[in-house]
Amino acid sequence: MESQTLKAEVRTTSGKGPARQLRMQGLIPAVFYGPGKSPASLTVSPAEVTKLLSGDYGRNQIVTLEFGGAQELAVVRDLEVDPLSRKILHVDFYSVSRERAVKTTVPLLTSGRAAGVAAGGVLRVIYRSLPVIGAPDKIPAKIELDVTSLEMHQSIRTKDLPLPDGVTVAFPPERPIVSVETKEKEIVEEGDVVPGAPAAAGAAAAPAAGGKDAKAPAAKAAAPAKDDKKKK
Repeated sequence: MESQTLKAEVRTTSGKGPARQLRMQGLIPAVFYGPGKSPASLTVSPAEVTKLLSGDYGRNQIVTLEFGGAQELAVVRDLEVDPLSRKILHVDFYSVSRERAVKTTVPLLTSGRAAGVAAGGVLRVIYRSLPVIGAPDKIPAKIELDVTSLEMHQSIRTKDLPLPDGVTVAFPPERPIVSVETKEKEIVEEGDVVPGAPAAAGAAAAPAAGGKDAKAPAAKAAAPAKDDKKKK
């Protein structure tokens, strides 16, 4: 993954009043922080941030922040968005290094029509996104599975996932990711929880387990997909 450059200005003011003035000028407040880095208050263009996030990698896109005569590698950790206009109001940038692994989530996509589905089964996509660990420039934009060869009662497990070198999924090797089952059968795999909304593409990166940044917020867990309802 190539980094994208974003120019920023060092901000010396804070508070709601100065923030409103910035937005009237077409800019928004931002912060930069991370392990071994001094926090910096910045000003950035919301249009440029939106452009960065609209790419294939979403929040996992590596950004080269240019400010105060320095260049820092970062990813978007958090966003404040207006609930009505959906305009970006504030951005948190988190420092990353190509030599330090991060934990984040990437979307899971399937392609093809499973043989078991053609035979009357149902494709069950257990996870719509997956927690991955790896160097930030090795994190894939997505993980895509060809399910064409899946027969009835067969599954693709963590150990079967196609991953770039140096990238792992933070699940046990035998955990099912996608399966084909009969319409009447409802499988509850270990680790399934109450179904919720699928995770957004490219959730914000967080340090891998054992990293030095113990104070940074942990990455969100992968969201299980909704199971088919059992026939009554």
